[in-house]
This record gives sequence, structure tokens and C-alpha cells, in this order.
Amino acid sequence: MADERLIVALDLHTFDDVKKLVGELGSSVNFYKVGMELFYSVGAGVVEWLKTQDKKIFLDLKLHDIPNTVAGGLCSLMNLGVDILNVHASGGFTMMKTAADSLRKEADKRGVECPKLIAITVLTSINDEEWADLGFTLKTANQVVRLAKLAHKAGLDGVVASPQEAHLIRDACGEKFLIATPGIRPAGVDVDDQSRIATPAAALLNGASHLVVGRPIRAAKNPREAAEKILAEMSTQP
Repeated sequence: MADERLIVALDLHTFDDVKKLVGELGSSVNFYKVGMELFYSVGAGVVEWLKTQDKKIFLDLKLHDIPNTVAGGLCSLMNLGVDILNVHASGGFTMMKTAADSLRKEADKRGVECPKLIAITVLTSINDEEWADLGFTLKTANQVVRLAKLAHKAGLDGVVASPQEAHLIRDACGEKFLIATPGIRPAGVDVDDQSRIATPAAALLNGASHLVVGRPIRAAKNPREAAEKILAEMSTQP
């Protein structure tokens, strides 16, 4: 069985490209992230297709609005049967708690398994200079931990954060808290537009529970080979 700690990001524009990549990766990958780029291009059909392939899905739409709107949106998205949904932690405690409570209540009402709900902390493309330009006085890492603790208090299942902050979040929020880390770059791979990055083994060692990997696999000459190299490195960390 594929290591479900690896989530491959389907940051693509067409259904054909999705089918091609998923076909190339085959049984080596069982968990995929569907983000705005793909969802807005082809719609919910891509989620339905991935489910027919027995794949798990992280629907990465980063909801951020007033509490009732976010809660209603999540309950609608739950119809798709995905495994993970997310919101922006910067929406605040009330938004996150309303979202989590509403989602679980709706799942109970329908008699279905509730998807995990996680929160975006600080985007991994943001470096310390950009962070300061936004007017924040706390260091980036401190803000990430603050938002993670707020999400934990609100009853969310985890957060998205860079691998560099994973150990701080693990210490603050406990072993069961889900920490999904983008910004994973194996040695020798371009960092692209990511700023706070780590290798797969380092991210897991730092406390990450899931690694979200896109371009290092998607842009490789042999995507399956690239994925299996990452999986081999991951296997060194239990």
C-alpha cells in the first residue's frame, strides 16, 4: 500500500493532464491534492474521477470569509466525499470553531465520515521580509505557532505550515495534530517560488505528518521514479 503521508499536488489545468499524471504514478501514490488551479478549471468532476480510482483527496480551496459563510461552504463541499478540507486560520477563532462544529454536526446528520479540517497558517511562499512588509511584528515562526494553537483550540484537526515550523507546532499541539507541509524539495531540485522549505526526511523528522509535493514530481522526466525516490527517503523516518 502507498505511503499516505505523501500527498501529490495536482496543480494542473486539464482533466487529460490529471489522468496522465495519475496513470503514470499508478499504485505508488494514493493521496492527491486538488487546489484552486485545477478545481476552478475543470470543476468537481476531477474529485469524482479520483474517487473512482480509489484515491484519497485533499481539497485545497482555503476558505476565508465570515463564519456562517465558511461553515456553509464546507458543508456543501462535504458532498464531494473528500478526505481533507481547509480554511485560513487568519479568519479567526470564531470562524474556525463555527466551521469545525458545523462540519461535524452535518456529517453526523448525514451519517457519513467527517473530513478532516485543517487551517492554513502562513503561506510557505512568504519570507521574513515580505512578512514584515505586511506590518506584522511577530516573527513568521511565532505567528505560525500562534495560529496553529488557535486552530487546535477551535477544534480543527491540523494545519498547513512550512516544514521549518513543524517541530514547534508538534510541541505546542501534540502528537495527534495533523501537520501538512508544502515546500518539500528533495536535494538538487529547484526551490521555485517557495521560501521556507525542507527535504522530505527533514520535514518528517521535524514533526510533519503529511508532505505535499507538486513540481518535484509533476515536472520530473519520470514522475513515478521521482515519487518513489521521495517515498524511499520518507521510509527512513517512521
